[in-house]
Amino acid sequence: MRDRRAPAALLDAALVLASLADAYVHVDLTDQPSMAFALLAAFALGLRRRLPLVTFVLTLPATMVTDAVIATMVALYTLSSLNRHRVLLAACALTYTVADFMPWPWSSLRPTELTRTDNLFHLSYTLATAAAPVFLGQLVQARRDLSLRLAEISAAREHERLMAAQSILAQERAQLAREMHDVVSHQVSLIAVQAGALQVGSRDPATAAAAATIRRLSVQTLEELRHMVGVLRASGSRPTELTPQPSLAALRRLVDGSGIEVKLEADLPDGLPPPVQRAVYRTVQEALTNVRKHAPGATATVRVHRRGDTLRTTVTNTAAARPAIPLPSAHHGLAGLRQRAELLGGTVTSGPTADGGWELRLELPVRDPA
Repeated sequence: MRDRRAPAALLDAALVLASLADAYVHVDLTDQPSMAFALLAAFALGLRRRLPLVTFVLTLPATMVTDAVIATMVALYTLSSLNRHRVLLAACALTYTVADFMPWPWSSLRPTELTRTDNLFHLSYTLATAAAPVFLGQLVQARRDLSLRLAEISAAREHERLMAAQSILAQERAQLAREMHDVVSHQVSLIAVQAGALQVGSRDPATAAAAATIRRLSVQTLEELRHMVGVLRASGSRPTELTPQPSLAALRRLVDGSGIEVKLEADLPDGLPPPVQRAVYRTVQEALTNVRKHAPGATATVRVHRRGDTLRTTVTNTAAARPAIPLPSAHHGLAGLRQRAELLGGTVTSGPTADGGWELRLELPVRDPA
């Protein structure tokens, strides 16, 4: 703030000095009333930024009784640069014209002298002199307003850029959370299940101990992943798809590597949109993960068929053959599947079967390309 005030104070001081010099040149020092008006006009410029209209009024007497006009022109320019009332500015310019054109005292002017050529030229010159500071002040005001507007636009664009970057970051975090749950948690839970089975079925104490360690570390990893997924999901943004992503072509490999007995009945149509293929893959993946977690020893059947404009995917498993191994879970799997299905206009339903098993069903609308 000091850096801006210092040049302004110096400029005001320079204008006061210029007005004093103007008074010294054009005012007789022995004419005390005229000199008093000139000094008043010069020192009144110190108020021009705070009281521009008052400053202009205080400088008028000097213009009326002397030829020192610098102070009045500066005051008129300042008023024009700070005021938006054009009627007031026009009135002030006309007042300055009359004060500068009319001789003092006014009684010394004869009506016949107004039509003289030299007086008409003087009047035109005075009008131009009055209009110049008004137009210059308005130009400076317009430039200042334009600069402020450009600064506001730049700030708004910067804000939009930051908001867009934050939105993209939130979307990436949400999708990363989904991928961590769908891919990493899937693989780690498989390791935990396999290690648990090895621990229970092994007769070698060393092998059982190693399997127990593997299972314990896998459970800890799943717990840490659950917390990380929770933090990433806190962004609350709708997930976006990342590439590369699995397709229905990888469904057989998913089933074969699930670690459970699975029967795949798939009538896979050609030309399905990639988002639909990913939704089916993730649904089957999540369902098989839940079978391993909650129904050890169960068998599963995966069916993918298209009927008309609907693609139906069902994953059905039998009842558990042995007690389930407790594994940490954030319960985001089914919620994520439902959200993904809703984005594609489909639904996800799940519930128990009559024989004590469980069934998960995904229905998605599909249409042949035009």
